[in-house]
Amino acid sequence: MPYVLYQRDDCHLCDLALAVLAEAGMPAFESVFIDDDERLEARYGHRVPVLQCGNGVELDWPFEAAAVAAAVRGASGETE
Repeated sequence: MPYVLYQRDDCHLCDLALAVLAEAGMPAFESVFIDDDERLEARYGHRVPVLQCGNGVELDWPFEAAAVAAAVRGASGETE
């Protein structure tokens, strides 16, 4: 299941989000920087960091490790 973290360069909230993802034991994900992409800037500009799960679920910052873990379980079809 692909996961994407939309973020910006030099973004302290994005750095915090990366720490939360590590705390949650996040599986591999792609980091996408929106700074030079007008389409992504329009969609995520005021929302970054945003974690997108392969099932279409998007978590806007602020999110906690428990919410990330729940989103990952939901995206993979796991139950608690």
